[in-house]
Amino acid sequence: MAKATIRISDKARKVVRDLADQQGQSMQAVLDDAVEAYRRQVFLEKANACYARLGADRHEAQDAHDELAEWEQATIADGLEDLAE
Repeated sequence: MAKATIRISDKARKVVRDLADQQGQSMQAVLDDAVEAYRRQVFLEKANACYARLGADRHEAQDAHDELAEWEQATIADGLEDLAE
């Protein structure tokens, strides 16, 4: 695993240290988890913004709905439901 040195404030370091102690984890594990949670948050915020823009345009929303319906029809006949049985 590659290692890098980053600078954080004393306040952030204390928070990370406290969380690590509380969770019985290393500071690195706490930071890894925090970065992953932040990555997911940013992804969902972007997705929500895209859906909000889509919802604001009735024509585009209908096109998206129609396309999803086509995909659903195409995948219904893919035979995968037979594998679940």
